Amino acid sequence: MLVQYFEQHKITKILEQFAFYKKKYKTDRTYQIWQEGSHPQLIQNDEMLIQKLDYIHYNPVKRGYVDDPVHWRYSSARNYAGNSGLIEIYRNWR
Repeated sequence: MLVQYFEQHKITKILEQFAFYKKKYKTDRTYQIWQEGSHPQLIQNDEMLIQKLDYIHYNPVKRGYVDDPVHWRYSSARNYAGNSGLIEIYRNWR
């Protein structure tokens, strides 16, 4: 779904990065979005959810792409800050 969105909107810069970082042995796909070795964790409470969201939202800041998470166009941080994002997200976790 994410790749389809980027393809439809011709967001080639990110698609090029997904293609560049794809592992060579993954011959069944063109892109790789998730890092090797990532393992899902059960979100057990609100505190853990917030910690995971903060980690995701601050990645573009840590990489130096933006100064504030809400400035990253593709981030749900915009939605959580009350702004409109590129895609609708579910925010009512309680």
